[in-house]
Amino acid sequence: MKKYMSFVFRGMFCCLFVLMAGCTSTKLVNIWSDSSFQPPPLNKMIVISVSKDSVYRHIWEEAFSDELTKHDVAATPSYRLFPNAVPDTNQVMQIIQSNGFDGILVYRRLLPETKTKYKQGFEMSENNIVYDRLHKKFVASYFTDEDYAEHVDSQKVDIRTIDIWTTRNDGQLIWRAMSRTPEPNEVQEVRPKIVKLVMSELTRHGIIASER
Repeated sequence: MKKYMSFVFRGMFCCLFVLMAGCTSTKLVNIWSDSSFQPPPLNKMIVISVSKDSVYRHIWEEAFSDELTKHDVAATPSYRLFPNAVPDTNQVMQIIQSNGFDGILVYRRLLPETKTKYKQGFEMSENNIVYDRLHKKFVASYFTDEDYAEHVDSQKVDIRTIDIWTTRNDGQLIWRAMSRTPEPNEVQEVRPKIVKLVMSELTRHGIIASER
């Protein structure tokens, strides 16, 4: 009985560990904000996703633009103004002057980072059940001790950066952050999380207005 209970508790512990490991999610790190930035918040921005993949570029520019509009920001995805390629610095400066943008959001995905973690070996009792096919029932149960060797796990982490520039005072960087997301992940799942985290921080620093 004691051995059975030991197996149950060990099994529960392992399941809890797996669930906790699976809950790792996107987070913002290295957040920086220019304390000299003063209200009013930005209200007209161009959103630029630095990517050679046009579909990827459209997805991210629209995601940030849609969310910014909820904060009283007239946001424009850059692909609507520059459909063929991501605009260069001179093109951005020209479009700012002609359209009166007071802010720029620049999003880019960096090369992934590989994290390694050492995991100590352990021993666990496993329950083995014998099934009687003739009588269609379980007839016996026995335990075996299984050894799990120590090993090193590696995991890739997606890295993305988001910069916010203001065009006031001849232009200056006023906010920057990096997002980290363990792979594997789907863009459809990661995108809203990153966008929401960024909007929350921009609101907290007074760079954009609170959501309507």
